[in-house]
Amino acid sequence: QVQLAESGGGLVQAGGSLRLSCAASGRTFRSVVTGWFRQAPGKERELVAAIWWPGGSSYVANSKKGRFAFSRDNAKNSVYLQMNSLKPEDTAVYYCAADPSSGLGGPYRYWGQGTQVTVSS
Repeated sequence: QVQLAESGGGLVQAGGSLRLSCAASGRTFRSVVTGWFRQAPGKERELVAAIWWPGGSSYVANSKKGRFAFSRDNAKNSVYLQMNSLKPEDTAVYYCAADPSSGLGGPYRYWGQGTQVTVSS
């Protein structure tokens, strides 16, 4: 099994920044895709960004390009989502997910509990 733990969410004013972290523990894989999803109240969950390791293939949703950046620290078994120029519409619960055999779009087998991001106007 793989355990994923997100952190770094919180309340921020519009235009501010947050850095979300996702630490993985448990079983390790030679290759894995890791994604950040978010789900706002009343909306479907959407893929924000994903990265495949090794290989480095990555994806960032078009609407987030230029504001969101995905990075990975293999030594710490962690991935990060740097979010800049946040907008109220970025308010959502953000989830980290991973899978050893899927593509960037999933499906994802392992999920974290989520971290709340609230952007005030």
